[in-house]
Amino acid sequence: MKRCLQNITIFGNARSVNDMVVDECDADHDYQPPCPNNIVDASKAVWKALQVPEDNWGELDIYWTDA
Repeated sequence: MKRCLQNITIFGNARSVNDMVVDECDADHDYQPPCPNNIVDASKAVWKALQVPEDNWGELDIYWTDA
């Protein structure tokens, strides 16, 4: 949970976006442990920022780093 409420940079679709880690931080998500490497559940805003067509939302090859 060291990344709770911290930003990460997500790289995908030849673009990048900074986003805040929240899913592993609250009771609504059962304080989930971090996902395996390169697994990120993204909001609609992230998909849009990476300019991924809506019909392709759900899975994308990405990598991420601590911001």
